[in-house]
Amino acid sequence: MSTFDNATADRPIGLTAPSGIDRAAHHRLDEAWLAAAWSHPTTRVFVVSGGQALLDDTPDGGTELVMTPSFEAPLTETHRYFLGTDEDGVCYFALQKDTLPGRMDQSARPAGLREAGLLLGPRDAGLMVHAVALENWQRLHRFCSRCGERTVIAAAGHIRRCQACGAEHYPRTDPAVIMLVTDDQDRALLGRQVHWPEGRFSTLAGFVEPGESIEQSVAREVFEEAGVTVGEVEYIASQPWPFPSSLMLGFMARATSSEINVDGEEIEEARWFSREDLSAAFESGEVLPPFGVSIAARLIELWYGKPLPRPGSFG
Repeated sequence: MSTFDNATADRPIGLTAPSGIDRAAHHRLDEAWLAAAWSHPTTRVFVVSGGQALLDDTPDGGTELVMTPSFEAPLTETHRYFLGTDEDGVCYFALQKDTLPGRMDQSARPAGLREAGLLLGPRDAGLMVHAVALENWQRLHRFCSRCGERTVIAAAGHIRRCQACGAEHYPRTDPAVIMLVTDDQDRALLGRQVHWPEGRFSTLAGFVEPGESIEQSVAREVFEEAGVTVGEVEYIASQPWPFPSSLMLGFMARATSSEINVDGEEIEEARWFSREDLSAAFESGEVLPPFGVSIAARLIELWYGKPLPRPGSFG
C-alpha cells in the first residue's frame, strides 16, 4: 500500500477492511429475485435513519448492527435497499425510515458511522457504510436535475428514475484528497480548521475540482489552505466517507517551500511539527491527537512511526 515501513504500516484504516459481502449488483434489476431474497428466512435487515443505525453489544464484548429477519422488519413501500450477500448466501437489506425503531429490551443504542466504524466488525461496518451512503443520496436527490419532476427508486435503491423525462440518476461520489505534507527536514504540516476546538490539528484536505487530476488537487489545496507548494505526491490509500458522499484519497506529499500563509477561511492555523515537537505537544495537551475512523490519523501515524495517543491517555 505504501513505501513506509514501520509499526503503523499494517494498521487498518477505518471502514476499509474487506467486508465479505458480495454486492451482487447483477440482481438489482431482477424484481423476482429480489422478492424471493426478501422473503427468505435467512435474510437479515436493519434500519438506517439520518445516518444512524441501532447497535447492540454482544456477550463476547463485541458490537454489532441490530438486524432482524425480513418478516420482523418495519414496513416500507419503496425505501428498501439491497446491500448484497455473504459467502453463506445470506442476503442483507437496509430500510430507510424517518426514525429508528425502538427495542423491547432497551439494550440497543443509535450510532452514526464515526462511532460505529470504531466498534463494528468488517461485515457490519461495510453494510452500514453502504446503507448510509444510499440513504444520504436518496434524501438529497428526490427530484430530477434535468426537468425538476419527482423521481422514483429503482435497482434496489441504486438508481432514481424520472418518469417525466426518462432520465436516470445514480448515487454520486465526490472525490476528495487528504494529505500529509512533509518538508526537507521531514517535519509534518498540520492545520486546524476554524470550527475545530482549540488544539485540534490534522492533515489538510479538500475536494477535487472538475477537469483536475488528483495530483493537481493535492498541490492546489495545500497552497490554497496553507500557502505551501508541493512537488512529489505519493498515493497511500482510499477510504469511503459518506458524510454525505465522498471518497477520501490519501496521499503523502513533499513540500518545495516552507513558509506558511493560511487562508483564514478554512484553516485558522497551520504549523510544521517534528516528531519530537508533536510528541511533546501531545503530552502537554497543546495538541489534541486526531482520533476516529478518518484516514487522517493513519497518514500521520505512517510518518510518526507509531500509533497516535488516544484522547485522555496522557496525564
